[in-house]
Amino acid sequence: MFRQMRRFKQQVSTEKCIEILKNEWRGVLALLGDDGYPYTVPIDFFYDEDDGKIYFHCAKEGHKIDAIEKCNKASFCVMDQGFKKDGDWALNITSVVCFGRIKKVDDFEKTKEKVCKLGAKYHPSAESVQIEWEHAKNRVLCLEMTIEHMTGKLVNEK
Repeated sequence: MFRQMRRFKQQVSTEKCIEILKNEWRGVLALLGDDGYPYTVPIDFFYDEDDGKIYFHCAKEGHKIDAIEKCNKASFCVMDQGFKKDGDWALNITSVVCFGRIKKVDDFEKTKEKVCKLGAKYHPSAESVQIEWEHAKNRVLCLEMTIEHMTGKLVNEK
């Protein structure tokens, strides 16, 4: 169902993909938007090693939610910070592309757990996560992406 990577010699392992998902801070979520146009949005995320899913938080309404309600298929792309080899100008970047299905998390306790784990990735302390949760808990929606296919590739900008 999913294409194999054409430049397979640049493919990285599943373990490397997961490392990038765990450590990088932002990615781009792609959905099928209005009138069949792609809708992409940069977004914070959390990869949960316990269940192998990606979690996002957002408002309870808007373009993302409308798109997900029409079609739950999604693509999510993350890139690492890259590196330069000594004496070389070109950046080497590893990207991860995940394909899967995305849905709203309807359970309040699960939403709290996942949103707080996501917050722990970005906030300086557990206390600040709790303050933010108390402030936003009635307005926040948690989204869960089940990964059906994932690839990673190391590319050189030359």
